[in-house]
Amino acid sequence: MLRLDHLTVIAPSLAEGLAHVQGCLGLSVPERGRHLYMGTHNHRMQLGQGVYLEIVAVDPDGLPPGRPRWFGLDDAAQVAANWAAGRRLRGWVANCADIPRVLAQHGEIFGACAGLPFEAPEFGFTLRDDGRLPLDGAAPSLIDHRGDTAYIAALPDLGARLTRWELHHPDPARIEALFAELELDRPPRLVPGPETRFRAEIDTPAGPRVLS
Repeated sequence: MLRLDHLTVIAPSLAEGLAHVQGCLGLSVPERGRHLYMGTHNHRMQLGQGVYLEIVAVDPDGLPPGRPRWFGLDDAAQVAANWAAGRRLRGWVANCADIPRVLAQHGEIFGACAGLPFEAPEFGFTLRDDGRLPLDGAAPSLIDHRGDTAYIAALPDLGARLTRWELHHPDPARIEALFAELELDRPPRLVPGPETRFRAEIDTPAGPRVLS
C-alpha cells in the first residue's frame, strides 16, 4: 500500500511560494532546507496524520545536480506558466516501502528509484529521466524513508490540518484505476476537469482555508 506523504507547491522562487502559502493559509512557514544534491531548496510544515506540505524551488545559490532536477523544476518556463495559471499546488509524494515492486509494473510512469543524497543515500525517491512530474502531476512521486519515522515530528506544526483534497483531471477514470492498482491510501478525490489541477482544503487556527 502507498500512503500519502506530502503535497508540494512548485514555485518559480521560494519567496513566491512562501508568499502564496501565506496568502492562502495565513501561515508563515519557517523551516528551510537545502537539497545540495538537487540544486533546490524548500520550506515544510505538518498537515496532520503524518502528512506535510512542501514549498520547493530552484536554489539560486545551488549547483546544478548533473541530472534533471525533481518536480520538473528545470523547465522554468513551464513552472512560470503553471504559476501564472494558478496551478501552484502541483506535485505530491507517496510513501512506499517497496518501490521496486511498483516500478516493475509502472516504471514508465515513475521512472527509476535513486538513493538520495547520491553520495550517502538516506532515502529512496523516484525520478524520471526527463525530470517531469509523473503523468503531469496526476500520479505521485514515490519515496521510501527507509525506516525513518522521526522526520514528521521534526517539522514545524503550525496547527494546519489537511481535511480534503481534490484532483481535477480530464480522464478521472484512468487515474482512479491507477490509484486502485497502487493501493493508494488517502488519494485525492477525483473531479472531471480540462487539466491537471489540485485543490486542498486545510483547517488552520484562523479557520478553514483553500490551497491550490
